[in-house]
Amino acid sequence: MLEKFRATATQIGSVIVGKSLQIRQSLTCLLAGGHLLIEDAPGVGKTTLAHAIAISLGLPFRRIQFTADLLPSDVIGVSVYDRASGQFVFHPGPIFTEVLLADEINRASPKTQSAMLEAMEESQVSIDGLSRPLPHPFFVIATQNPLSQVGTFPLPESQLDRFLMCISLGYPDRAAERALLAGEARRDMLKSLPAVARPSDLVAAQAEVKRVFVSAALLDYIQALMGHTRASGKYAEGLSPRGGIALLAAARAWAWLDGRNHVIPEDVQNVMPAVAGHRLHAMSRESGRALHGKELVSQLIGAVPVP
Repeated sequence: MLEKFRATATQIGSVIVGKSLQIRQSLTCLLAGGHLLIEDAPGVGKTTLAHAIAISLGLPFRRIQFTADLLPSDVIGVSVYDRASGQFVFHPGPIFTEVLLADEINRASPKTQSAMLEAMEESQVSIDGLSRPLPHPFFVIATQNPLSQVGTFPLPESQLDRFLMCISLGYPDRAAERALLAGEARRDMLKSLPAVARPSDLVAAQAEVKRVFVSAALLDYIQALMGHTRASGKYAEGLSPRGGIALLAAARAWAWLDGRNHVIPEDVQNVMPAVAGHRLHAMSRESGRALHGKELVSQLIGAVPVP
């Protein structure tokens, strides 16, 4: 099973050149059963990465281009009156799929973004008083443009917290960029990608990840990290219990990809920038505004001793 996911990472790396860390982070997120947010400037391969992941894992997917005029019903669906039957008939939206590619999610209004909260937390949507389950597995892979760009809305804190991990691709290095310029078009490559794994393989791998052993000392370490964010006074808000659970799940998946059946502190440290970077904020005394970033995670790791 592990070899299939390593082969999946290799295949995705043939499309997304020079981003092995981000590819591993993405697979870690999916193996941990979480949703993934990819935040970066346009044109660096965010959507291509999302497509490559879904295709390589053999997962059916649908893509929504988020825009300012997108309505919640465009995402989750709507009930339409049918004259023949004299009843309202529900027409499911594109969210009823195994993988939802939410492209440029922060170009939609906060109302539309919030329509996805129940789906991301409980794998179901409630419409007309009825709860409708989503397929299993269900993942959201969303891309987000920098807030400095025109036409973007900040994601609500509750929406951000539903994403287990947030990663950035960044610009490719010189060698990778040369390969992009001289090689085949990435979109053409996607058309010929085979499915390396099947959805059932992903479900089985997730079950194996949950069985990765976590010692009491490792749990103490995670709690110490969470406690420091709450008690040190350096952060606007500490890590929530959901954030701690996400950190543990991601560390288990990272260890599994390394071929280990137990979690070590380095696993926690390796996944923490992507898990906690979008959850932690520090208050600037000079301006009174909240600052956030993965540099805060580095400070946190340095402040809490390893057991």
